[in-house]
Amino acid sequence: MRIPTIVIDTNVLLSALQSINGKSNQLLQKIGTGVFDFALSVPLFLEYEAILKTYLDKNIYSDTDINDFLNYLCREGKHIKLFYLWRPYLKDPYDDHILEVAIQSNSSIIITYNKKDFKKAETMGIEAMTPKEFLNYIERRH
Repeated sequence: MRIPTIVIDTNVLLSALQSINGKSNQLLQKIGTGVFDFALSVPLFLEYEAILKTYLDKNIYSDTDINDFLNYLCREGKHIKLFYLWRPYLKDPYDDHILEVAIQSNSSIIITYNKKDFKKAETMGIEAMTPKEFLNYIERRH
């Protein structure tokens, strides 16, 4: 059985690092285990960096900690080059680059806490799932 390739929305990464007990953190713990692949692009990586460095508590995460985490994601992730853009397509134009990574990487799943913003992606065969829904999905597959 082929493992799924997913795209992880920035809100999931932020949530995962803010709470070690949540489903988003459980999802991140599965990175590199062979349960799924995840895709990222330069624009998505830059968004990860900007959001994490802006919103994570500096008393808990230094910029070095965040850089180490981002370097880990770069090592483990599937690097996608975007050759064409699908903009504007989604309700929130700031989410279009996530959809573009999903399309270019042949991902069928976007992991997000803003499922409603990706509703239109379903017309392209891409489903938005919360971390909890995705963890249940991969559990059923095994």
